[in-house]
Amino acid sequence: MFYRVVADEGDFLVIDKSPGSNLHRNDQERSLLDVLKADFGGMPLYLVHRLDDATSGLLLLAKTSSVAATLSGLFAQREIGKYYLALAEGKPKKKQGSVIGDMEKSRNGSYRLSPTRTNPAVTQFFSVSVGAGRRLYLLRPRTGKTHQLRVMLKSLGVPILGDARYRGAAADRCYLHAYALVFEYCGKRYQYCCPPTQGEHFLTDEVGAALLNWTQPWQLNWPGTKAVEGAQN
Repeated sequence: MFYRVVADEGDFLVIDKSPGSNLHRNDQERSLLDVLKADFGGMPLYLVHRLDDATSGLLLLAKTSSVAATLSGLFAQREIGKYYLALAEGKPKKKQGSVIGDMEKSRNGSYRLSPTRTNPAVTQFFSVSVGAGRRLYLLRPRTGKTHQLRVMLKSLGVPILGDARYRGAAADRCYLHAYALVFEYCGKRYQYCCPPTQGEHFLTDEVGAALLNWTQPWQLNWPGTKAVEGAQN
């Protein structure tokens, strides 16, 4: 399964992308965009942001180039709230707060977090134990750097479960999920919250109970706010 439709809003489409589905063809016969185009009668659909192939969850697609430009502008201006879930094993260096630092290229397409703050990646997070030495993380990226959340959790000493690139413990999938989006478009407020539906470790009772406290993540009192504002100024 490549995706399921979360909402069709007329100007844009919101889907829940399956883990492992590729946005572009790369070396494969079909991409998610190919499947969507076929399913929607050849209608052109425009990506306005991206998710790594391994990441599941909410993805916006515009139905015209002008809508795509508007929504892309909202992302560029950081006017769209983005929230992610991740699972990791082990004890993190800290259980909530913010992680701020420049992203540096490493080897073989990977990145690492630097202590410098010239043009930093900025992420706020909460975490909660979900048993068996595992924690669930609610992540709020305030910037949109490549591999930002994967590198951030690696920097805390807890790479994402199933993230082979950053040496997370082996699992049936990479446990990173685009959980919620909130924004205003043409005078209307849109908010979407989409719990993960794939991955055995996301579907436990402990994770389900934790998510009951995070049903509207945009309303939470996020930690590290002063540090984040200082990094963004």
